[in-house]
Amino acid sequence: MRKFLAVLAVLLAGGIVTAALTAGTRHGYLDPRSADPSGSRALAELLQDRGVTTRVVTTAREAAAAAGPGTTLLVTAPDRLGAGRLSALRSATDLAGGRTVLLAPSGPSLPVLAPGVRTSGEARPDVLAPDCALPAALSAGRAATGSGLSYATLPGATACYPAGGHPTLLVLPPGTTGAGSTGETVLLGSEAFLLNEHLAEQGNASLALQLLGSRPELVWYLPSLADSDPETAADGEEQSFFELLPAGWSWALLQLLVAGVLAALWRARRLGPLVTERLPVVVRASEATEGRARLYRKAGARDRAATVLRAATRERLAALLGVPPTRAHDPATLVPAVSARLTPAPEPQQRPEPRPRDVNALLFGTTPSDDAALVALADHLDALEREVRTS
Repeated sequence: MRKFLAVLAVLLAGGIVTAALTAGTRHGYLDPRSADPSGSRALAELLQDRGVTTRVVTTAREAAAAAGPGTTLLVTAPDRLGAGRLSALRSATDLAGGRTVLLAPSGPSLPVLAPGVRTSGEARPDVLAPDCALPAALSAGRAATGSGLSYATLPGATACYPAGGHPTLLVLPPGTTGAGSTGETVLLGSEAFLLNEHLAEQGNASLALQLLGSRPELVWYLPSLADSDPETAADGEEQSFFELLPAGWSWALLQLLVAGVLAALWRARRLGPLVTERLPVVVRASEATEGRARLYRKAGARDRAATVLRAATRERLAALLGVPPTRAHDPATLVPAVSARLTPAPEPQQRPEPRPRDVNALLFGTTPSDDAALVALADHLDALEREVRTS
């Protein structure tokens, strides 16, 4: 069992280390509070210098409540949202009259957040020219909007930074995605130009500031795990612990379980028949008994020593008297059998060895009060056993 637990601990430690190493490059990804190369703190500080307040939210309810005419809502991972949250977000942004920026939306989110728009493939190369009349794009010039998705254009939309004839930046004015829409929607095929490590390259900073800083408040929506479950009901409904776990954890635990079972079977298998082996040293029983007695004496364990002496005597007496081993420690069975075997006690001057008359007290009595009483108990038990043997 210890080997199995050790193997399981090693597997768990390996899994944790692997997860930490692989997750390190995505720590704080697109987070405006993160100074990592994959974070976006540099952009948030530039926006703050220009009077734009950046507010981070992690739920669809907060994002929908924050939408308004003076707000830019940035949705960093729209494809991770469930259908119910996508619908709620679309309803809120349509009526808000502000700007909604979607990063790399595709099949799951496009039909809800940008009806009529579809993806046309991956965009290459990474850095593209604006090739459109959008003032923000013309002012920024070449930017790293490639290395992501491109979209099929929509009538009335402004298409910029084309790759292979398909834009990677698409601006949908109010009314383009529906008659009741009062807000502007911006689709970005790549988020690379928003990251700290690329912000200073080409016209990335200029394009990011103009797209996200056109209004006094920027709501930066980083979807949480609770928003990523498409089967989740309303936002106010409580979820269990297992519903909040991502699907990959179940497979990881299953793999660890299988690996642990295989390791246990490997360690438990026999390599051949059992063989006898001569011990290098033979210890006499008297030496083992003496050593054990010294340990009892050093620990002052008279209760334990008396219990061992009485138990051994009861087992031997039961074998002599034909009492079943299972009843050897039962006073109601053993004491009558011993008393029936004993001869009437002789006169004190004729007894070679004193023997207490109370067999029950001798075999099931209390703990001796001192070492002398313990020695006397051992003598009385030995005398009782000899008498039963000779009777």
